[in-house]
Amino acid sequence: MQAIVYACLTFSALTLTAQIATCTLATARCRIARTPSPRPRDCPPVTLVRPLCGLEPYSRETLTSTFAIAYPDYEILFCVDRPDDPIVPLVREIITAHPQHRARLLIGKDPISANPKLNNMLKGFREGKHGHIVFVDSNVHTPPDYLAQLVNALEGDAGLVSAPPVGQAPDDLWSEIECAFLNTYQARFQYAIDTLGFGFAQGKTLFFRRETLEKGGFEMLAAEPAEDAAATKLIRRAGKRIRLAGPFAQLIGPRTARQVWNRQLRWARLRRASFPLLYAPEILAGGAPPLLSLIIASWLMNIDVAVVAFTFLILWYAPELLLARLSGWPRSISAMLLRDLMLVPLFVAGCLGNGFEWHGHLMNAELPQKKGARITRVTRKLGWLRQFKARFNGP
Repeated sequence: MQAIVYACLTFSALTLTAQIATCTLATARCRIARTPSPRPRDCPPVTLVRPLCGLEPYSRETLTSTFAIAYPDYEILFCVDRPDDPIVPLVREIITAHPQHRARLLIGKDPISANPKLNNMLKGFREGKHGHIVFVDSNVHTPPDYLAQLVNALEGDAGLVSAPPVGQAPDDLWSEIECAFLNTYQARFQYAIDTLGFGFAQGKTLFFRRETLEKGGFEMLAAEPAEDAAATKLIRRAGKRIRLAGPFAQLIGPRTARQVWNRQLRWARLRRASFPLLYAPEILAGGAPPLLSLIIASWLMNIDVAVVAFTFLILWYAPELLLARLSGWPRSISAMLLRDLMLVPLFVAGCLGNGFEWHGHLMNAELPQKKGARITRVTRKLGWLRQFKARFNGP
């Protein structure tokens, strides 16, 4: 019994330490007092590509923010697949309202992969004129120093600059839960990991030197089901670093339980498909596993479980709430609690399938070529097993 108590207490203590440490590292990067990024010494012209698909609650505000970026030389390329997409009239209206900017709307299909977003991005890559290019999602609100931050970060051994979104403007409980996932969970871990020197890309913002994509071919981004996972592996193979800018706001608006679940399930299955070894520890993420472990230890030691649990919850969520407050993010303890209760079911669901939906497109987290390679490996192993068994049994 002592061994069980010791194991439970150790696990709870280690996870609580990690919770406090990651919140501290993220606070240093994200607090609201961050001053605007200074103008870069060298301001190379930039192509800014926004792949679009459908209208969203804050599409007008988000797309208009593209024209308010304080940078001397950049072109804007909006990309859609179909001329009847409901976002098209709004894009044309906004472009007309800003004649002083070089902005174009590109329409058409370029099916180079099973990823419709990547196919949409290809038009912008082909039509862009500049040696630096950034792909920014349709729902990212770009601040005036957006490009200055990216250019300043793309220095030295950096091969790619990315940035996680942080949820703003929630309208209801489920949109607050979405913010709790985006902000004090996902963005927190991403900035903490980046501070330790192990940055990875997030598809909301991907800023490259054009030569990086031309060298390996834009189609290299189709090597994984998600373009940010492919970009991460591409840059690491080249021996370059991935740096983070931002974070940049994503205006949430209203959400339903199904929308939040489907979005998080999509990301879970994509992480599992591209980085299975890094996905596995997520079963222990959130406050529920260490709380349960501590409750078991308290019960075995005949200590008041309610007092211990309440104290642990304060210690666990106080750093998250402080991070949100100092960073100017929405904060809701009920949203954080519900998010953590969803993490284990999400992990299990992420392991039980490959399919997901993105903007009406049915997709699969396992690419056909990867599935074929996996089947080939299994077949080879079975063949070796049969050969070994035949030799062992003899003629």
